[in-house]
Amino acid sequence: MKDLLILIKDRANLYKEEFIDIRRHLHQNPELSFQEFKTSKFVCDKLDEYGIEYEKGIVKTGVVALIKGTYPSSKTIALRADLDALPILEDNNISYKSINEGVMHACGHDVHTSSLLGAAKILNELRAQFSGTIKLIFQPGEEKLPGGASLMIAEGVLRNPDPASIIGQHVYPQLESGKVGFRSGMYMASCDELYVTIKGKGGHAALPHQNIDPILISSHIIIALQQLISRIIPPTIPAVLSFGKITGNGATNIIPDIVELEGTFRIMNEEWRAIAHQKMIKMAESIAESMGGECIFRLEKGYPFLVNDDRVTEQAKAAAIEFLGSENVIDLDLRMTAEDFAYYSQIKPACFYRLGIRNKGDNTTSGLHTSTFNIDESAIETSIGLMSWIAIKELSR
Repeated sequence: MKDLLILIKDRANLYKEEFIDIRRHLHQNPELSFQEFKTSKFVCDKLDEYGIEYEKGIVKTGVVALIKGTYPSSKTIALRADLDALPILEDNNISYKSINEGVMHACGHDVHTSSLLGAAKILNELRAQFSGTIKLIFQPGEEKLPGGASLMIAEGVLRNPDPASIIGQHVYPQLESGKVGFRSGMYMASCDELYVTIKGKGGHAALPHQNIDPILISSHIIIALQQLISRIIPPTIPAVLSFGKITGNGATNIIPDIVELEGTFRIMNEEWRAIAHQKMIKMAESIAESMGGECIFRLEKGYPFLVNDDRVTEQAKAAAIEFLGSENVIDLDLRMTAEDFAYYSQIKPACFYRLGIRNKGDNTTSGLHTSTFNIDESAIETSIGLMSWIAIKELSR
């Protein structure tokens, strides 16, 4: 296996510029969730170039490819990357800046896709060196409910052949390039979207006794819901409720008829998730009614929590230590962010790890979902090589 590790490292170094260019092409041509038609075609064109068989058109823009080693039926594992970008206007001064105004790869999916293509090229060239099959999943719509993962699963992405495990990666701006991070067990939270409409009776702000003030009702609801979450959920279960948008089109002297709230609820326990849903809706409706108004509480249930299988994750971590050295492999903390890779992790033994992309020296330090997000592109070599090695090690178990 040591000789194979060296081969992979050599190819990752040889191909790094090719896949940096591919990443730049993808970055310059981002497409929104479930609209990744050109991105999907680009992936298919590359797979054709590498001589890898694939099926396209899954959930319209998804692509699934197979790399068959010796004894293909002995074991199958899956590698996944997401294709979509975000509705963000890019503010970087770079040659490969997005040409689709208001759309940007600000979450690193361009890195994920180019990395999986890079691993695909390496693994396909070395297919005589391993036994089993590697399934490559290029998935649309990670950034938008109901999540492309759930839709691809419904269309059979985890069948024919059925992978024994699935592995994915995500860029991590808080970690230096050349390093990666792992965490076994619970890792990321479920994610629900809250849309709350409070109806009152607007009028002159100097005559509040003649009105039913939806702004006042909304303030009571926000505070009460925050207290509810902090009081009913056991402290051992991570949970967070945040409202990020309040719209009430009144003025300094006008009380509006309606206020609209938008927020997110995240937790790492499905039982308490369901309990919190019921209690939040009941409390908000009761407060509005008690103050003479009406509350319409719409809750869109999003991704489940993401759990990393202990065995798969520890083996992937051990492979990373072999490939990069122990000094470049860290243990990750729990995150209250969400990822639709969680759907796969609920069905199959999974490992979702983090790729360092930070470089203070060239000021690539912006966070995810920001208009100045970018990466230290030396991470591409790390990414394509490590993913290839993890895949081969997982097949050999």
